[in-house]
Amino acid sequence: AGWSYADVLPYFKRLERRAGGGEDTYRGRDGSLDVSDIDWVHPLCEAFIEGAVQAGIPRNADYNGKIQEGVAYAQRTIRNGRRASTATAFLHPVRHRKNLKVVTEAHATRLVLDGKRVKGVAYAKGGRGGPPVEVHAAREVILSGGTYNSPQLLQLSGIGAPALLKANGVQPLHELPGVGENLQDHLETYVQYACTEPITLYSAMNPLVKARIGLEWMLFQTGLGATNHFESGGFIRSEAGVRHPDLQYHFLPMAVRYDGNAPATGHGFQAHVGPMRPTSRGHVRIRSADPRQAPEILFNYLSTEQDRKEFRAAIRLTREVFLQKAFDRFRGAELSPGPQVQTDAEIDAHIASQAETAYHPSCSCRMGTDDMAVVDGQARVHGVQRLRVVDASIMPRVVSGNTNAPVIMIAEKAADMIRAAARDGALSH
Repeated sequence: AGWSYADVLPYFKRLERRAGGGEDTYRGRDGSLDVSDIDWVHPLCEAFIEGAVQAGIPRNADYNGKIQEGVAYAQRTIRNGRRASTATAFLHPVRHRKNLKVVTEAHATRLVLDGKRVKGVAYAKGGRGGPPVEVHAAREVILSGGTYNSPQLLQLSGIGAPALLKANGVQPLHELPGVGENLQDHLETYVQYACTEPITLYSAMNPLVKARIGLEWMLFQTGLGATNHFESGGFIRSEAGVRHPDLQYHFLPMAVRYDGNAPATGHGFQAHVGPMRPTSRGHVRIRSADPRQAPEILFNYLSTEQDRKEFRAAIRLTREVFLQKAFDRFRGAELSPGPQVQTDAEIDAHIASQAETAYHPSCSCRMGTDDMAVVDGQARVHGVQRLRVVDASIMPRVVSGNTNAPVIMIAEKAADMIRAAARDGALSH
């Protein structure tokens, strides 16, 4: 309750300062996060949009507006040539406030509890090996450690599945079996083709070109150094009858691995594509009572037939786009998966070996009302007083797109809840 489209839309509008098109019914103009359109058009990015339209996919002027489905030029959170992060957009402008203290190089080790009531947080000053420090909360503690560290800190503090806690030397203080479960993420793969014209970003690999790009950015904050290069993309349906778009595209005018492990070897282009609503579920579980030891993180990627089915459709639909007339002048040989990968089994094997995370981990402290839920509709931890979790971990299911804006929306909405509780004198149940 309280998280419907109508409930969250005002918070999406509140967070953004939209420069460009879009209906004000759906877009914000006075927020802290800059959202702008691209300021130049690469011919390959235009070819991707035209190819998609020729393949029957609609063009969409504003995928953050009334309708998500379609292909479009990307909107971006860039201001003066820099990424507009939550730090630069929300934190830096208020660093001068007397009621704000930011402690860096501090590794949270546990929550300080008095029975089922959270009193504060313990952390190691100076990093993981520094002296212990405790800070106490006058009202409540807001845990925003992210999808990995929020469940880890809850488990280290005795909140979670008793068997897991006992097995790792942690005294159970509150049974909450859903902590760390339900882990989800978006997985992507590439469809890459060689480019027959030397117009791709491969030209930027030349040291002299790199120097020119850097100099332009330093002097004017413009050019290739002031963009994320994924300037077109879209949201489509994997097959007829799917209620909502379930595949997402990011197009890049270069053929290169996302993680940088395999450098580009020539001119090419690629589309990153992957299912937006995966059905595979994983977990985050502590492996020790030592907060310095990383937890076990298991996604169980591709563990369901539905996820494998959607990836097969993603490969085939992307090939269809790249075989359209719009790419005739640019299209060379298929580099990945390669023309030898055609059958379901061959595509499955390719995905299993080549797919990569889209860096959208979420859902490990999910919101809900059943026994496996961790927080309620106010982001308060079930059965624990004066404790909320506010980050991507409280999503019940990973959202149908990138997680950056939805996490900021969650924070904006939670901020109103926290202030309302303080105003009304109602601390977390």
